[in-house]
Amino acid sequence: MSITPSFQPVMPKLKRYTMETLLARGVRLDGRRLDEIRNIEIVPGYVEKAEGSALVRLGHTVVLVGVKTDIVAPFPDTPNEGVLVVHAEFVPLASPTFEPGPPDENAIELARVIDRSLREIRAVALDKLVLEPGKHVWRVFVDIYVLNHDGNLFDASMLGSMAALLVTRLPTPVKMEDGYRVDRTRYTMMLPINHKVVSVTLAKISGKLLVDPTYEEEQVADTRLVVAVSDDGLIAGMQKTGMGSLDYKEVLTAVSIALNKAKTYLSKLEEVVVPYRARLEEELSKQEKAEETAPPQPAPRREHLEAETIEQPEVVEETVVEEEEGKEPE
Repeated sequence: MSITPSFQPVMPKLKRYTMETLLARGVRLDGRRLDEIRNIEIVPGYVEKAEGSALVRLGHTVVLVGVKTDIVAPFPDTPNEGVLVVHAEFVPLASPTFEPGPPDENAIELARVIDRSLREIRAVALDKLVLEPGKHVWRVFVDIYVLNHDGNLFDASMLGSMAALLVTRLPTPVKMEDGYRVDRTRYTMMLPINHKVVSVTLAKISGKLLVDPTYEEEQVADTRLVVAVSDDGLIAGMQKTGMGSLDYKEVLTAVSIALNKAKTYLSKLEEVVVPYRARLEEELSKQEKAEETAPPQPAPRREHLEAETIEQPEVVEETVVEEEEGKEPE
């Protein structure tokens, strides 16, 4: 967990001057172009015990996302929809500025941006997560853990969240007298997904817009703009951070760049995560067919159960004759 850091590293003036000089030439400190994204690596199904998970490496930034589910009562204003909860955790080992304690405003902001981006575009089909309308629905927890912070946590976390949701399997709901319990030893279906959503973060430094900023670039940036984009080319959300400003033309330019660069993230999901989801769906289908064709299990043997009686111990009634003292028989 994390609290608001008490200090922020100071960028040396010489390094900042070098960064701004290179940006004027269209080059960054790490050699990338202004609109170039760092190397992307996605490992779906990273946590075996989770219903869904994914590890994402974006450059040197590492984020782990896990998904767990349970069954709860729906919100009163959405009785026919499941519940989606997003939580972000800044692990102290990920950065010198992360400290133990409750989530700070940065972790809360990250979780809310991911939550709004998923919810606004209805990425998860919450209407298909209803067991009994108004009574019992699935609740989906998305937990984001930042393991190494080298900039652009928004894009890495969004990519990890989408990848984890795509490979999430729902366990078996078992009807009980007072509700439902979850049988996690068997899965019944994949989490229904309507859209894939990714985000593209741009930082403004010395009037230049940079895609996928590193940690050092974020420290000197005037402002940042996060644009969430769905797989059908729609804008799912926007978030501006930092004290600087963006004029109308800069916003239009940033959105145009984001719509274009979102294809890079989406293609990575299609390349790595979608085939993994297809394999899971195939496994579930085989499991279902095997259960349909399997011979019925024999009922417990009950031969002679009805004929058998439980022997009760014989109760012998004893008559006690008490003779009164001094009384002679008649």
